[in-house]
Amino acid sequence: MYDYRYEPHRVIFMIDNKSFFASCEALRLGLNPMEAVLAVMSSQPGAKWGSGLIMAASPLAKQKYGLRNVMRARELPTRRQAPDLLLVEPHMNLYIKRSMEVLQIFRKYAADEDIHVYSIDESMIDMTESWHLFGDDPYLVARKIQKDIHDHLGLYTTCGIGENPLLAKLAMDISAKHRTSMIACWHYIDVPDTIWKIPKLEDVWGINVRTANRLRRLGINNMYDLAHSDPALLEREFGVIGNQLFAMSWGVDRSIIRHKYQPKSKSYGNSQILNRDYEDQRQIEIVIQEISDQVAARIRAHHLLAGRVGLYVGYADFEADPAGFSIQEKITPTDVSSELVAELWALFRKKWGGQAVRRLGVTYSCLVPDTGQQLTFFLSPDQQLKRKQRDRVVDKLRKKYGFASVVRASSLLPGATALARSRLVGGHNGGNAYE
Repeated sequence: MYDYRYEPHRVIFMIDNKSFFASCEALRLGLNPMEAVLAVMSSQPGAKWGSGLIMAASPLAKQKYGLRNVMRARELPTRRQAPDLLLVEPHMNLYIKRSMEVLQIFRKYAADEDIHVYSIDESMIDMTESWHLFGDDPYLVARKIQKDIHDHLGLYTTCGIGENPLLAKLAMDISAKHRTSMIACWHYIDVPDTIWKIPKLEDVWGINVRTANRLRRLGINNMYDLAHSDPALLEREFGVIGNQLFAMSWGVDRSIIRHKYQPKSKSYGNSQILNRDYEDQRQIEIVIQEISDQVAARIRAHHLLAGRVGLYVGYADFEADPAGFSIQEKITPTDVSSELVAELWALFRKKWGGQAVRRLGVTYSCLVPDTGQQLTFFLSPDQQLKRKQRDRVVDKLRKKYGFASVVRASSLLPGATALARSRLVGGHNGGNAYE
């Protein structure tokens, strides 16, 4: 269906730091990441055992005890069943530092515009213009980068090589992780023997469980079926995403890393995975308020007003249908924290049905410059000015002393509400719910 002569033929490396968080912790303890039996466990002080989550597990821990990311603490094997399993707390500053050090190594091999940091432990590098400076074959250059990272940082990496970002990503996810060399190369000519042989739709980057189930209802059960389906049917069912799915099944991806995506409308947001299940409405709304305050401080720092608020709520039961909800609403542009959080609470109360919550996200979009002329008829100009001044004072305190300390300080301001004061008395175990 595609003539590959007219598709991009580049040299893309997709590099992943293997079991990154667990590897960083193993190295911190003087252990070999590939030989350590270790899991990074998040937990909240004072929370009951079983509420924590596994953030990462070493390869050997996964192999011996079947550990997986986001597994609950209560699902762990007992100490008798796993006497050699080491549980450690996360150290995010360490992971960020190591990620930046890996990025510095990438910069030895490619220009900044050809490097795309996909996540804290994965990056795409367009080596088309530079690979020949470091070896006679892209495979050998990938091996050189692996060795460089290991020699300097002790980390092990997997690398997928492809003629476009999609092929590189799939080569890494599907093949490289299971090879002794931890390197795999996929080309257009290999599509029938690579992409079409992937048995589970969910194993493919960009296809989630819900999309896979919709495809199965159309009689499409694997990537071979997808590649040989009717593109018109896919477009009717999924719209433009249907065209993307069909192209994916043929290994087609025309994106160029150095052509950075520029969003038409900028937005600011923040999301948190909570360290335990939240079922109490008051506690959930406190966390929403704290995330809202963080994002509001960012738009104020850029002298912007939000004309739309968005709220994402993910339920503790990840496999539920629905597994959460996302809702947005247009508002009168504002940067006042109390007004923004009131809108978010209204959205939450409108959609929430009492389910246990584990993930929360807040987004402010439709941003306009703060000209100082945005007024509301419900408050006098003096009252509005006092609110904006109060928010900016709090922002300065947060910047100087840290967000958590200012949350507690704000509860002592004259006229503080009972909800604000509850932060001091342990509305959610005495601290930030998402610490």
